[in-house]
Amino acid sequence: MAGLFHYPFMVHALEAGTIVAVVAGVAGWFMVLRRQTFAGHTLALIAFPGAAAAALAGLPLELGYFGSCGLGALALAGVRPGNRSLESAATGSLQALALALGYLFVDRYHGLLSGLDSLLFGTFLGVTSGQVVVLLGVAGVALALLSAAWRPLLFASIDPAAARARGVPVRLLGLGFLLVLGLAVAATSEITGALLVFALLVMPAATAQRLTTRPALGIALSAAIALAVTWGGLVLAYSTVYPVGFCVTSLAFGLYVTVRLARRPC
Repeated sequence: MAGLFHYPFMVHALEAGTIVAVVAGVAGWFMVLRRQTFAGHTLALIAFPGAAAAALAGLPLELGYFGSCGLGALALAGVRPGNRSLESAATGSLQALALALGYLFVDRYHGLLSGLDSLLFGTFLGVTSGQVVVLLGVAGVALALLSAAWRPLLFASIDPAAARARGVPVRLLGLGFLLVLGLAVAATSEITGALLVFALLVMPAATAQRLTTRPALGIALSAAIALAVTWGGLVLAYSTVYPVGFCVTSLAFGLYVTVRLARRPC
């Protein structure tokens, strides 16, 4: 374990993993509470064509991740009509479009897109110190916004009708949360890949909500679990031949199943 910290690429990966785990754990807790896991999954899929489009245009992948997730959050906010069936149909249609665009951009890229697997399933070999700084800034903004609005957001998430009656701007909070969730998805996609980002957003939060119903404790547990499985996944990926996305997802799933079988919410 001590030898891991002698390699700069591994230090950068652990730093980036720590950042994205905390922001994904906090944002994911609210996402699960608000029953917006389908929206989070859609944003994760939208990250793929964004990164592929950036590669096609010769732009930094980070620009594609964050730009596409921001636009995707705005699009999701516009297709929430209140009717659950219409909402799920519109969200699923957006997912299909995202996958089609991702395939198109990859097909039109005539160079050597050696990072295609990392776009989809993640990697830790290419994380740089510059990416760590960018992730730290994005995570700081996302966590600051969630911290500033967490009480009204919690109220609106638990009982939107009562919150609306008390004058809470429910729709504005919903839009703001989707934008913050987009930031979390874009940041996490750089480590886990677009297809496995869902692991850090859902399973740590779901595990924490099985352990406790207290909001503050649940948020802290969600971030701690996400951090634990991220570090564990990075160490396993370094020590074995298995990719980091698989390792992180497997650890998160195993912990969720264990807690679900052993405990009930207290």
